[in-house]
Amino acid sequence: MKSLFAKNLKKYYGKDSNLVKALNDVSLEIEPGKFMAVVGTSGSGKSTLLHCLAGLDKPTDGEVMLGGKNIYRLNDDELSKIRRQEFGFIFQSFNLIPVLNVYDNIILPIQLDGKKEDKKYIMDIIKKVGLENQLKKFPNELSGGQQQRVAIARALSNKPAVIFADEPTGNLDSKTTEEVMRLLRNTVSELNQTLVMITHDENIAKQADRVITISDGKIIKDERKK
Repeated sequence: MKSLFAKNLKKYYGKDSNLVKALNDVSLEIEPGKFMAVVGTSGSGKSTLLHCLAGLDKPTDGEVMLGGKNIYRLNDDELSKIRRQEFGFIFQSFNLIPVLNVYDNIILPIQLDGKKEDKKYIMDIIKKVGLENQLKKFPNELSGGQQQRVAIARALSNKPAVIFADEPTGNLDSKTTEEVMRLLRNTVSELNQTLVMITHDENIAKQADRVITISDGKIIKDERKK
């Protein structure tokens, strides 16, 4: 499995008296096959860290290494390929395509990569997320919990090494949150994937193998379960 490192990561906005250090010299190793939660107050730099690790937002300085390669030294095409093939993304707003049905939303990352889906694997994921009877429906015909399940299935569809999740349960009630978390933990464990999740929910953070606390763009606490 490929390891993911952040080394001396900085992300600055503005300048002089308006300078904001969203990330201020963060170094971090993400262990393969583990669930890492990122916590901190609003504006602490959590989402910026996630976006920089995931190749979605270029840092001002520093490196993000995946399997020994600095992803920000790659050209745009190579970086897009890594995002499609190595990473899966789950967002609070689901980000589903309204004109595609459930099945087509799920296989979208594979199609964007110009590949043919592994139907057996995709159907296995669809069963795991409990969407077998919803495949022909469109996002606006689904509940919030069902939409998030589609987003999870889509994130898993290309067999990524790392799944990045930004408050994936933020819009869900407590029962659906529990189901979604159980599902994520099980699939990540079965497929031996790495999960990096931003959360405000203490109960979710307690389920993680490791909890990173960020404040003012710096890691102020790094707790691991023994």
